[in-house]
Amino acid sequence: MAGGGKGKVLMFRTLREDIRTVFREDPAARSLLEVLVCYPGLHAVWYHRLAHFLWGHRLRLAGRFISHIARFLTGIEIHPGAAIGPRFFIDHGSGVVIGETAEIGSDVLVYQGVVLGGTSLSKGKRHPTVGNNVVMGAGAVALGAITIGDGSRIGAGSVVVKSVPPGATVVGIPGRVVEDRARTLPDLEHGQLPDPVAEAIRLVLRRQERLDERLHRLEQQAGVTVTASEDDLRDWQQEVVREFSQGGGI
Repeated sequence: MAGGGKGKVLMFRTLREDIRTVFREDPAARSLLEVLVCYPGLHAVWYHRLAHFLWGHRLRLAGRFISHIARFLTGIEIHPGAAIGPRFFIDHGSGVVIGETAEIGSDVLVYQGVVLGGTSLSKGKRHPTVGNNVVMGAGAVALGAITIGDGSRIGAGSVVVKSVPPGATVVGIPGRVVEDRARTLPDLEHGQLPDPVAEAIRLVLRRQERLDERLHRLEQQAGVTVTASEDDLRDWQQEVVREFSQGGGI
């Protein structure tokens, strides 16, 4: 009885933590009833805790069946073998997939469409290990038995196939570290993440502009007259700058 009482206390403590996590991570949460009834991410986590318990007690079919029901009801697929730490929150949640050997630390936040997938047909470790205080933006994908370090931020739509150091910010396909900090970042500002593609184009255009200036000086010294057709490259450069400027990329 004493062991059962401790188990119930621990269970209710975990449920309270999950609810508090929703209020902490989502400013749209207004009431306890709303959170209990209208948050599929919370429901998916609770279903997983039950499925994982059954899985750990070798009731594999029962665990898979519970996770299947959860997928049908929430649109979130979490394999019952996945290990998930406390205060894990799935915001919105639709399309989230977490594989069998995935491991997730504490205080992790993921958005809709996040995938922790495998890249091997082996029965061993084949899914990512996610550290503590990690944020993964909408549509972010992590593949293989890689490690995403504590405090890392994975930008929306990124595809991560290599391990990420603690405190790093990763964007792009494939994912590239664009910021590396030793401290934990409080938020993932999706609209302010660096764009490595735009940065590369910016550097190329600057280099080209310098070469154009040198070529123009040489042409003037040699008395060469540049016709309009020979200036098409510069017109294209200006068009690229305009297009990226309208989209906020350069």
